[in-house]
Amino acid sequence: MELDPAYKAMLMSLQVAAVCGYLLGSIPFGLVLTRMAGLGDIRKIGSGNIGATNVLRTGNKFLALLTLIGDSGKGAAAALLFTALYGPEQGIFAGAAAVIGHMFPLWLRFKGGKGVATTLGTLLAVNWIMGVIACLAWLVMALIFRISSLSALVALAVAPLAAFYVAQDIGAGWLGLFLAVIVWGAHHTNIRRLLNGTEPKIGDKKKAAAAAEAETPESSGN
Repeated sequence: MELDPAYKAMLMSLQVAAVCGYLLGSIPFGLVLTRMAGLGDIRKIGSGNIGATNVLRTGNKFLALLTLIGDSGKGAAAALLFTALYGPEQGIFAGAAAVIGHMFPLWLRFKGGKGVATTLGTLLAVNWIMGVIACLAWLVMALIFRISSLSALVALAVAPLAAFYVAQDIGAGWLGLFLAVIVWGAHHTNIRRLLNGTEPKIGDKKKAAAAAEAETPESSGN
């Protein structure tokens, strides 16, 4: 049975969005920037992750900021580009694929980060109301509890609720729910430490260093 040409074109655009989003998301900005700065392999420092938090452990705040911008920007760029080219559904696919690319990059043998920054960038691009509420939730939790992982987990749990009930955007809501599930899964070691009361707080260098040494590169990231 021959598929309708319009349906075939839609399927093709979704596939292109997913592949391009994945490739864009898999760019390891933290690794690239630290190597360009002569700081070596970021995966051999601290927790071994490629995100902004571990880049900050090098003592270079500017590089950490650039990594944060790059990681969040690639998710936003993928979603915005394919929304403009094809439509919101393709933008959603591209944004989700960018997060997966960051977490499982082809270039690093599928061992990447935990996807928080890339997820927040994607959420902001797909639906700014959902994204802003998620970012505000992260900020409020960080100010109250000073625990980065807890802030991220709460922000991602709030995101789909904001999309469904505040923005009333079903597509964005399902995207938020999907990303929340995979990013929560990537934080399993953080969740264990939160339950045990051993998760380091923002600015607590001694505990952060101890936690970093306890982590393996495969289970860490941003």
